[in-house]
Amino acid sequence: RLQKLKEMFISKFGSAPKFYARAPGRVNLIGEHIDYCGYAVLPMAIEQDILIAVEPVQTQVVQLANINSSYLDFSTSVNNIQINKTKPQWHNYFLCGLKGIQEHFGLNNPTGMNCLLDGTIPPSSGLSSSSALVCCAGLVTLRANGKTLSKVELAEICTKSERYIGTEGGGMDQSISFLAEEGTAKLIEFSPLRATDVRLPSGATFVIANSCVEMNKAATSHYNIRVMECRLATKLLSKSKGLEWRKMLRLHDVQTKLGVNLEEMLTIVEEVLHPEPYSAEEICKCLGISLEELRSQILSQNMQDVSTFKLYQRAKHVYSEAARVLEFQKICSEAPANALQLLGELMKQSHISCREMYECSCPEVDRLVDICLQFGAIGSRLTGAGWGGCTVSMVPTDKLNTFLKNVKKAYYQSDGQRLAVEDNSLFATKPGRGALVFVEA
Repeated sequence: RLQKLKEMFISKFGSAPKFYARAPGRVNLIGEHIDYCGYAVLPMAIEQDILIAVEPVQTQVVQLANINSSYLDFSTSVNNIQINKTKPQWHNYFLCGLKGIQEHFGLNNPTGMNCLLDGTIPPSSGLSSSSALVCCAGLVTLRANGKTLSKVELAEICTKSERYIGTEGGGMDQSISFLAEEGTAKLIEFSPLRATDVRLPSGATFVIANSCVEMNKAATSHYNIRVMECRLATKLLSKSKGLEWRKMLRLHDVQTKLGVNLEEMLTIVEEVLHPEPYSAEEICKCLGISLEELRSQILSQNMQDVSTFKLYQRAKHVYSEAARVLEFQKICSEAPANALQLLGELMKQSHISCREMYECSCPEVDRLVDICLQFGAIGSRLTGAGWGGCTVSMVPTDKLNTFLKNVKKAYYQSDGQRLAVEDNSLFATKPGRGALVFVEA
């Protein structure tokens, strides 16, 4: 693959690359939509990745090309980075990583670069292809400008810089992309960012299946509406408990301030919030503020027209999912005889909560989860933002081949469009290593 990338680079730019950077995609085993609420998640890096060949150049221009011809070439002056939020194209994710590093170091005359990209992560599939590209671009810019940072610092910069494209992400994708190690999943905690090894039990293999429904979270508002609903739930819960609600942004902050456990937080949600959707007017009444203040102080620019918010369901999902993550880690470390069954049960509960409470699934993903469970998965759930994308299933290793064959037949071979992409859509994966740079020998 490297050799092929090098040859294509030479034919494109007329000289050889000086170095390569790689950043992996990831699959989240459990802990969906809770990183931006401040809670720990449990992902692992996958073998699929973004690989970029790079040659620093004297001109202050970045030239980007992709070996996939459906992604158009792009070039820009390094001193004038414009990121278009309205129509997220592939090069904008590269520019996020580039801009993040430039701003961190206050680089006045950053190095120009020729870059050729090769990606093996299926796009818009919930396996974090966009964050892997942001991370890879950050790494490329860092190296080309002769700067160094720790992996944790890089992850934090790339998390912030991906927001230039309008996605209010929480940091899981960038953290695992840099902090992953081969052979182990990671419990990733935030504020401060840290990663702990989680050894997955033997006897099972994780299988990723793509529903073939694409979802680009920067191009739709579902994702950012959920972020906002969690923020509003935070404020209503804080106000009801006499906390300084104006300062509270994340559901985790409420738990920390009250000094209670997740079980108790779920009881508080039941007491304080109602299952019926809240109107903007009702939220204002609860908080004692005007509609004008809600719109200017709390709702983000792209949320001004949203008229109803489901706060009870979102908070309930977040607190119960946060508890499932800790339980999953505990089972992995204690390794009881029925560990696989227990983990499978948590994955199933997670999917039900994503479907019913967070409403971030879709009919195709639900069907795929059912098919995987029907053909022998011990647990199966959506992974990534949802509304399409992939499922992750835990399958007994000795049943893997039969499982793959049956799922192929039931989900992919019944549909011409899916059949065309089935080779890249269903695969077993092991925890892979994090982002790195390698230099031409």
